[in-house]
Amino acid sequence: MTISYSGIGAVAEATSSITPALPGSAAAGELAVLQVVSAHTDASIPSAPSGWTLAGTLSGGGGTYGAGTGPRRLTWYTRVLLGGEADPTTALPAGDGDSVLAGRVVTLARSAGTGWRWAVTSGEDTSSGTGFSATAATALTWAPGDYAVVGYALPVSTAALSAEAVTAAGVTFGTITERADDAVTTGHDARLGIATGSVSSGTATTAPTVAATLSTAATGTAGVLRVREASADLQAAAQSVFPPRNLVSATGLAAEDITTVTMYRQVGSARDAVRATSDIDVTGSDVLLRVDGEQPFGVPVTYVAVLTDVTGARWEVTSDPLTSTVSSDVLSDAITGTGAAVRILAGLARKRDRAAAVLNAGGRLVVVSKARSTATSTITVETATDGAGDDLDAVLQGATEGVLLLRHRTQLTRLDGHYAIPADEEDPDWYGPHRRWTLDAIETEPWPDVLEAAGYTLQDIADNFTSLQDVADAFSPGTLLDIALHDFGE
Repeated sequence: MTISYSGIGAVAEATSSITPALPGSAAAGELAVLQVVSAHTDASIPSAPSGWTLAGTLSGGGGTYGAGTGPRRLTWYTRVLLGGEADPTTALPAGDGDSVLAGRVVTLARSAGTGWRWAVTSGEDTSSGTGFSATAATALTWAPGDYAVVGYALPVSTAALSAEAVTAAGVTFGTITERADDAVTTGHDARLGIATGSVSSGTATTAPTVAATLSTAATGTAGVLRVREASADLQAAAQSVFPPRNLVSATGLAAEDITTVTMYRQVGSARDAVRATSDIDVTGSDVLLRVDGEQPFGVPVTYVAVLTDVTGARWEVTSDPLTSTVSSDVLSDAITGTGAAVRILAGLARKRDRAAAVLNAGGRLVVVSKARSTATSTITVETATDGAGDDLDAVLQGATEGVLLLRHRTQLTRLDGHYAIPADEEDPDWYGPHRRWTLDAIETEPWPDVLEAAGYTLQDIADNFTSLQDVADAFSPGTLLDIALHDFGE
């Protein structure tokens, strides 16, 4: 896994608005980093270009804002290139004719990984001199292979940079290479510097120090944009059981310092949290597995994991789409993993009550009422076989908290949902296996989120193997994760 420098675009400078060019070598999949150096009477942050993400910003250096003196702001914007992007435009508020704005775009390439991750930390040097040194305010995690984009924002346009360096306790950086050293003579002047390098050894959580030798004494701001290849991935696989359920696995979390995970089920643009996956603490863990037994049928479902890392940054990873196909409607209990194949005969009618009192006040009726209730319904279903009828009886008998999930064979949003079943009536056919069931149903919330959906258990392993040696032979040279991901229903 290697991150490498790809190219850099030409510098752009003005007093209010710039459009730095992307490098001519820019390619889809690369990470574009727009570094902006600016100064303004109110220390404004330059506007975000369309489609770009603010990675970090800091105004510093001390002194009073003026020509060749005072604070300068260092800002980074990032974007993963898809190909064909327009050059980014960023601007400062109008009204300060002496403001300064300059920027350059650097692109980086990666050899592996599932995407890009980045974090920023910055500091300032308020002591004017030729030996520039700024210790960043925030500690970052560092590991071999991490790539550093080192940025400088100085108020003196003639303060040429050399011997650019970045150090961090417990970490060794390889060669730091200068990529840009631009005198900005627009408005109140500035100096824009960019250097890059990577971590060759060491793992630590520490704040780096950015240094350089200046040709002329100056103060200023400097920082590091740490970039690494993403390792996190999200996979969804159907398990060979009825009712259908999906095993969702987020892997590669430890290398990205992920601390919490929330998983969502997405159909179209609508997202619903997967059971028992809201802000799960995964600190120090590399994998999070969850079973989804509440997905709609007959439509593509995509799973999304929102990952929060140790710096508080949030990232998303997405699975390939998966469609659960059934030949019947289904009444199920995701917590126990049980369910029954049924045919819905009736149940779309909804009744809602509102407790109210009517008073006759001098011939005028006064109504005092409470909130409208949730819907109630009488749902009629049919089971076609003895097995399906017995399954439904068992599901009704053992329903967790008296709640069941009803799903049409092809997602029907006006019907699919969770229902409390306070009463049911079974009407068997004397001459055949068909049974008609009348269910008193009340729309309700799903089961509490702390209850996980049922998945495979040790019993399933016991049913498939006769000894520990059989397990070892089947999964050698595998890991416990391979066992957890295995479909024991095949």
